[in-house]
Amino acid sequence: MNDTLTSHVIGQRVEVNGEHATVRFYGIVPPVAGLWLGVEWDNPERGKHNGSHEGTVYFKCRHPTGGSFVRPNKVNFGVDFLTAIKNRYVLEDKPEESEKEQIVTIGNKPVETLGFDAVKKQQSQLSKLQEISLRNCAVNCAGDKGGIAKACPNIRNIDLSKNLLSSWDEVIDMANQLKHLEVLNLSENKLRFPSESPSPSGTFTTLKVLVLSRTGITWAEVLWCAAGWPVLEELYLESNNISISERPADILQMVTLLDLSSNQLIDENQLFLIAYLPRLEQLILSDIGISSLHFPDAGIGCKTSMFPSLQYLVVNDNQISQWSFINELDKLQSLRALSCLRNPLTEGGRAESTRQFIIARIGQLETLNKCKILPEERRGAELDYRKAFGNEWKKAGGHQDPELNRPNEDFLTAHPRYQLLCLKYGAPEDGELKTQQPFLLKNQLITLKIKYHNELDDKVIEKQLPDSMTIQKVKGLLSRLLKVPASDLLLAYESPKMPGREIELENDQQSLQFYSVENGDSLLVRW
Repeated sequence: MNDTLTSHVIGQRVEVNGEHATVRFYGIVPPVAGLWLGVEWDNPERGKHNGSHEGTVYFKCRHPTGGSFVRPNKVNFGVDFLTAIKNRYVLEDKPEESEKEQIVTIGNKPVETLGFDAVKKQQSQLSKLQEISLRNCAVNCAGDKGGIAKACPNIRNIDLSKNLLSSWDEVIDMANQLKHLEVLNLSENKLRFPSESPSPSGTFTTLKVLVLSRTGITWAEVLWCAAGWPVLEELYLESNNISISERPADILQMVTLLDLSSNQLIDENQLFLIAYLPRLEQLILSDIGISSLHFPDAGIGCKTSMFPSLQYLVVNDNQISQWSFINELDKLQSLRALSCLRNPLTEGGRAESTRQFIIARIGQLETLNKCKILPEERRGAELDYRKAFGNEWKKAGGHQDPELNRPNEDFLTAHPRYQLLCLKYGAPEDGELKTQQPFLLKNQLITLKIKYHNELDDKVIEKQLPDSMTIQKVKGLLSRLLKVPASDLLLAYESPKMPGREIELENDQQSLQFYSVENGDSLLVRW
């Protein structure tokens, strides 16, 4: 190993005892004799120093304990693509009896060789491969020119994550030989990307999904390379310390999904630079530290022209603490699904109320945190929201008389959908807005008419129940009252405010309050 190493090893990716690193130095480190490699570890806790030894700087690291000196014979420089495939997909198979070693005479010399049938079988296996995973297989290059195209030309999906690839050029060498490639995962390869010349046209003509998470790519490098991805639909750029510095022009126009998670330098102004990607339907912004959002082109009750196709937004694990952020999302014309977990706004307090308020504030939302929003849940959420802020609405100038209903600008800014909800359900009545003392049971009791049919005729009884009572407990109470098994009971309710319409109480774990059951409503019991 020592005799074949040259200074060209600098920049190469290596593996030492299961840990990955980049070679930063090659040479002698006095007073110890022999050749050494200076490596910068991916995991800085693995190292011992910053590239210095006894006052001499041999190489530099980004972390004060990110470097080490290791002997070349302790380092794994990896294997080429085809070798890795054969190790993973061919040599693991045990040859059948007819494919054991045979004695073949070449000239006058007998030679032991693997059965010719086995060779043909191996070649056939490789040529049929369409999806392969070479994760953590120490792949460092494409190998012999044309070898991949000859051996396995039909590959469509490759996982090359966590290997020893060190440059984008090596990736191009592989892709040039795979004319059907659609999915490519290169995450956790510390790659050097071109900064001046884009990927050759014709290299990635069929590529639809590209994963470049934890590769160290910059936004400028993304834009340089993207010219060579004409039909790319999904791009994953998680954990690259990316800062969006430029608007994509005539590139990434086919992208429907973009993952920018864990890039802490991104703010709302940078997001506006990607706001006009015409086909972007899914945007993943988890853990980027965002706390505010404002679409400058859209006023209260209007839709923004930004992100015209965005249907699904993920903003988990951020610093969102203000309802104004949620209000702005109602301006997205195509938004249908939102994931907003583990933010200050959604942590603590009552998770149920937070969910209801998000639903009420985003009118077109159909899925929240991967849970479908049923029509009954939306109605309950909007009615509760309308009631919860009714007193504030009145103080701001709201009125049951449409001619006098003029809440001030501050209220409309804080609650941009409130007026629309008043039109939908009617303005809140004074009786609904009485301040309740939440910890006194008598202030939580609601009087309900319970309607059911016995053997002779229809019956109606009145009961006072806590609005916090779950549907399951209501069924238990009715089971004892009517002498019917709780599992046989089907509940619904009707309200004088919604004549002619029944709302089913489907979820046994939810409360009467969740369904917006109110004083004077009728509980319909069937079995």
